[in-house]
This record gives sequence, structure tokens and C-alpha cells, in this order.
Amino acid sequence: MKPNSLNLRKLFRYLSIRSSLLSSSFSSQTHSIQVVNPQKPIFRSPENADPFINRSGRDSKFKETVDQLCQQKRLKDVIQLLENQVHQPSAALYTTILQLCIENRALDEGRKVHAHIKGSGFVPGPFISNKILDLYCKCGSIPDAQKLFDEMGDRDLCSWNTLISGYAKLGRVLEARKLFDEMPKRDNFSWTAMISAYVKHKQPENALELYRAMQRNEIFMCNKFTVSSALAASAAMQSLRLGKEIHGHIMRTGLDSDAVVWSALLDVYGKCGSLNEARYIFDRTLGKDTVSWTTMIDRYFGDGKWEDGLTLFSDFLSSGIRPNEFTFAGVLNACAHQTAEELGRQVHGHMMRTGFDPLSFAASALVHMYTKCGSVERAHKVFKWLPRPDLVSWTSLINGYAQNGQPHEALKLFDLLLKSGNQPDHITFIGVLSACTHAGLVDKGVEYFHSIKEKHGLSHTADHYACVVDLLSRSGRFREAEDIINKMPIKPDKFLWASLLGGCRIHGNFELAERAAEALFQIEPENAATYVTLANIYATAGKWSEVAEIRKLMDERGVVKKPGMSWIDVKKKVHIFLVGDQSHLRSNEIFEFLGKVSKRMKEEGYVPHTNYVLHDVEEEQKEQNLFYHSEKLAVAFGIISTPPGSPIKVFKNLRTCVDCHTAIKFISSIAERKIIVRDSSRFHCFESGRCSCHDYW
Repeated sequence: MKPNSLNLRKLFRYLSIRSSLLSSSFSSQTHSIQVVNPQKPIFRSPENADPFINRSGRDSKFKETVDQLCQQKRLKDVIQLLENQVHQPSAALYTTILQLCIENRALDEGRKVHAHIKGSGFVPGPFISNKILDLYCKCGSIPDAQKLFDEMGDRDLCSWNTLISGYAKLGRVLEARKLFDEMPKRDNFSWTAMISAYVKHKQPENALELYRAMQRNEIFMCNKFTVSSALAASAAMQSLRLGKEIHGHIMRTGLDSDAVVWSALLDVYGKCGSLNEARYIFDRTLGKDTVSWTTMIDRYFGDGKWEDGLTLFSDFLSSGIRPNEFTFAGVLNACAHQTAEELGRQVHGHMMRTGFDPLSFAASALVHMYTKCGSVERAHKVFKWLPRPDLVSWTSLINGYAQNGQPHEALKLFDLLLKSGNQPDHITFIGVLSACTHAGLVDKGVEYFHSIKEKHGLSHTADHYACVVDLLSRSGRFREAEDIINKMPIKPDKFLWASLLGGCRIHGNFELAERAAEALFQIEPENAATYVTLANIYATAGKWSEVAEIRKLMDERGVVKKPGMSWIDVKKKVHIFLVGDQSHLRSNEIFEFLGKVSKRMKEEGYVPHTNYVLHDVEEEQKEQNLFYHSEKLAVAFGIISTPPGSPIKVFKNLRTCVDCHTAIKFISSIAERKIIVRDSSRFHCFESGRCSCHDYW
């Protein structure tokens, strides 16, 4: 008989016997229930008796159910089903469930899966063990991860890399480096993970040291992620030399075609102040994405090249690539810094047309831009449109009201903030204290100051102390101000002493003014504002010898007074004026208007504040010096260049002087114009002979 025929006969005989046994089992057995656990009934029937037939069927049904629940993200149901399953799930099922736990950062559920694996007798291989390890690390449970790692009998590279990344994520860089040094072997991911950990946690020197060690090890080739981390370290150190070294390595290894690398190169050149090289990189980047555009635009803004940044943003809009919230926020902050409201409104319109997330911080930047440009009404409209304003939006609007002469509105908004459930931070209280200062609410401001610590559990910052000293000294309560200064747990800074000096100027407190000025001379001897303010105090009292001493001290120290500058935007063109400026094309008309309005002002009771002129000259000359201050020139130009009745908005780089403040009140009444002047500290809204600051600024 042939061998293959013999095999066939044996097979037929086996099938015959098996069929007989199954038939007998079916006829003799009845259905029964075996209770393994009172809450887990397992139904058994005759056809379930043979594992050859239905074990795979049950597993298939269980797997199908688990897969469906996982697709529906019903993790709790999956865990309940797993705990009620008598038979051991397959490795594939454990993998599916663990992946769902990882995606949901479900630490408790992941621990239950891990416990089930241990209790079922299933011996996981490196793949499933690494899944559990990854779950613990991503959920921040390093003790669980370390314990599992120690118990793993079969670790692979993934095991080491996962635990290193877990330690690095939590900032435990020393433990991560210890593991890195203990690794039996490494791959590119190991090196990159450790280098990026150093960068992320502000240890760029260690990152670059490790990067050089990797380069010396010829087994490993740096990839785009490695060199990008090394470039980030160079940018953090602002080391152009190191950045250029890495750039050379990139060119030699052929990594210069990757967009991620180009973006990192752009960042390092930008942060190191080499904007020309950064722009060179940017212009040659192929397939520029939103990140590349935004990075280059922000570099211009960071270097103070606002016009170049805004021009590039315009090019970005024409590129067809959609800006993201980071782009919009950066541009809006630039508009706020430059008080470029018209451009900010255009950006706002573009955001509305293209659609943006009202919950993003770009929305907060929009509120901030309008408040900084003096359009607090528009800022409030945007604020009310936000579904859930964040603390930045609340704080921006509170500060906006405070700086725009509406302190009571600022305080009302602060009360609404508290009722909304949001917790104010130290910046919020700067706006609140400023509102009290501008409204003259001294006792209320002191109450808010003490509530920062006693009611809200925050620590007083140097800014809080500067605000409360400003509040008290402006009202002449110098003894209380000094008491706070003497009891401060931190050293008074320049802002506090400047606030005290400003209060002394208002009330003519020579003794305390000299003390504040001396402290400021120690902190920043190059700041001309201190010398000028002290000289103003002496000049007001007619102490011309002391004024001369101050001027001599400035000459000896090489301190130059910052020239006052005012500007106004008319028909999308910015016009800049200096004191006595006759360079403007319409200067004759400007001076003619001021001459006419000056006569009218005196007829209505205007008296020049000549005691602030720092020269011992004739009274007529003092009046002449005051008459041509830059803000007066800008206001005059605005009136002759715009339609009657339209509002005027002027900006100044210094604090407006008392005489200009008084004069513009008269001009607003005579010209029947609303005149807004933003100086270095706040907005002044002049209308019908009154100012929004109520002469308290």
C-alpha cells in the first residue's frame, strides 16, 4: 500500500470516531449552568464541550465586541468586559485595549489591564510590556513605569527609550541621563530624546555637549530631529558661532532639504540677531509652511523691525497659506505696540472672514490690541463676543478701562471677574490698583492691595508695591507710603522709586524727592527722566541753583534728555513732530493755527504753566518754549487736516506735561473736537474742555 493511501485511511478513521463521540455527547447531555462567580454566570451547552469547535468562535466574538467598543471609545465598558472574560484574551486584544488607554491617558484603566495580564497567567512579550510602559510614562506615573521596567526580563531599545522619554517629560533629566548612560546599546532616538530633553529643560550646554559626543560616534548619523534640537540649544544660548557650525554640518550631510531643519535654522539666526541670514534662509526654504512664515515675522517684531514684520505678514496673506492663532496673536501684539489700530482692524476682519477659534489666545490678543490703541469700546464688543473669556482677556479689558479714563468701569469689570469663577492673578491686580489711582480711590486701593494676600492668597509683587506707593504718594499720604516701603519683604525697584518721585513732584516734597532720586541714580544713573523730574520740582519752587546743579550732573554723567516726540496718523500716513519742529510741509499753517487759538485760549482764562520750564529766562520766553511742545503741534496738524467734528488721536513717547494737558482741554472746547492723547502712562480723552483723567494722572 502506498504511503499516501495509508495516511488517508488513518484520517478517515479519526473523523469517524470523532463524529461518533460528538453524536453521543449531543444525545446524552442536557443544558446546564456552571457558576464560577455569582456575578459571572458562564452558560455551557453540549456544543461548547469541544474546544476544537467553539473556543475560537468565542474568542472571535469577544474580539469583535472589544473592537466595536474600542472604536466607540467606550473604555469603561471594555474594561468591564475584560474583567468578566473567563478565557485569556489574545495578545492582539490586549494591544488594542492598551492603545485605547494610551490615547485617553487612562491611568486607572491601564493599571486594571496590567493587573488582568498578571492574573491571567499571560506572559507578555516586549511589545505589550512596552505598551504598558508607554502608558505609565505618558500618564506621568514614573514609579509604575520604573517598577515595570525593573521586572521586565526581556527589554529592548524601545523599553529604554520609552522610560528615558518619560523621565525627561517630567523634567527629571538626571534620572533620564543615568538611564541613557546605562543603556547596553543606543539608537538615533536615544540620542535625540536625551538632547531634546536638555533643550526643553533649559540646559542647552549639556545638549550641545551630548550632540558633539554623538557626532564623534561614527555609528550614528544625526537626523533632522537631532540637528533641530541642537539648533534650538544654540538659539537658547544665542550662540551664532555654534549655530553656524551646525549649519555647516547640515549642509555636508544633506539635511538642508528638510523643512523642519530650515525652520530651526531660521529660528537660531533670528534669535541671534542675524536677521539678514535668517531672511536668506527663509527666502530659500522650499514649501514654506505656517510655522516658517510665523517664525520669520516674529523675528522681525522681536528685533523692533515692525514695518518689515507687517510687510512680510502682508506677503504671507498673499501666499495662499492660512495663518494660525500664533501668527494672528503676534501681529496683533505688534499692532498694539505700535498703536496701529487701522491695521489691527484689518487683521480682525481677516480673522473673521477666514474663521478662527474664539477660545484661542488670538482672541485675547484682539482685546489687548484694541485697549492699547485706546478703543476700549471695540475691545468690550470683542470681549462680549467671546464664549468663555480667559483671564488674559479680562485683565486686558480691566487695564484698558483703567488707562482710558474709565476707572469705575474697570472696578465693575473686576467684580464681574470674581463672580464668573475666574481667579485673578498678580497682573489683574495691577490694573485694579491703577484704576484706583486714576480715580483717586485711595482707601479702596489700599483695601484691594491687602486683599491680594489676605483674600486671594497671592504674594505681593514689586509691581503691586509700586502701584500702592503711587496711589498713596499722589494723594500726599507720604507717611503711609514710607511705612509700606520700610516693611517690604523685597527690595524696592526703580518703578516704586519713580512712583514716589512723581508724587513728590505733585506735592513739592523736596526731602523725599531727593531720597527717591538718589535711589534711582543708584539703580539707573543713565535715565534722564529722574534728573528732569527732580529739576522740575526745584524749578517749580524757583530753586534755580539746584536746577543748575542737576543740569551739571547730567553733563558730567553724559546723560541726555530724551526728546519729546508726538505722532498722528492722518489718511494712513504717520506724521511725527518734535518740540519746535518746523520741518513739516504744513508748519506755517500749524503755527498760524496755534497763534490764533492761543489768543482765544487766553481770552477764556488759560494761563501758561511756566514754572515747569527748566530755564531761568523771561516769562515771555517760557511761554514761547511751552507753546511749541510736540503734542500741541500734532494736535494742531490733526485739526487742520481732518474734517470738522472728527476725533483726533495723538501719541507721545513721554508723559504729557501739565501745560499741554491744560492747553489741550481748552483746544478741545474751542475746536469742538474730541482729542485723545496717549502718553507714556495712559490715555487722556479731552472733550468739551474736560479730560477723562479728571486732572489726576
